[in-house]
Amino acid sequence: MKTQILTALKFFLAMTILTGIIYPLLMTGVAQIAFPSQANGSLILKDGKIIGSELIGQKFDSTIYFWSRPSAISYNPIPSGASNFGPTSKALKKQVDDRRIAFATSNSIVDNGTIPPEMIFASASGLDPHISPKAALMQVDRIVKARQFDTEKQQQILNVITKLSEGPQFSFFGDERINVLDLNLELDRLNKK
Repeated sequence: MKTQILTALKFFLAMTILTGIIYPLLMTGVAQIAFPSQANGSLILKDGKIIGSELIGQKFDSTIYFWSRPSAISYNPIPSGASNFGPTSKALKKQVDDRRIAFATSNSIVDNGTIPPEMIFASASGLDPHISPKAALMQVDRIVKARQFDTEKQQQILNVITKLSEGPQFSFFGDERINVLDLNLELDRLNKK
């Protein structure tokens, strides 16, 4: 009996060291060498200061920026999650209707049935950093007007949307998307030209 307990404790200690210390250190080292940006959070710097991550959505609600997908958690990465409203929830219906009206009104959209779903529904994590290129294109006229851009700058914005659009992951997971933070950084660069 004592030898079985001693054997079990030795095995437990060995597995703790192997899976709790050696393996995590090995994977951290491999990640730092092979994928240093991703291993450190895919951080985005502006003027040497961290302004966000490519992986976490941020709130943009000014008329001079592309708007992000709504978040049920106010873009707070700590409690990451959704609203948990069901499809028959009156609160969810009100939120969606309010978002649809606000987006359509702000972007001068006549047929609010054409608004992409990501602009009216929050994501499951509440932190999705992407919108579809269609959602970005619907916001161009508002941004051009708010920034008082001419037609040349408008065309540059359209070129940026095309340039930053990413296809489905591995060519078949998901839809075409564009990172809102990257898009807005490019928009600020255009504004300085």
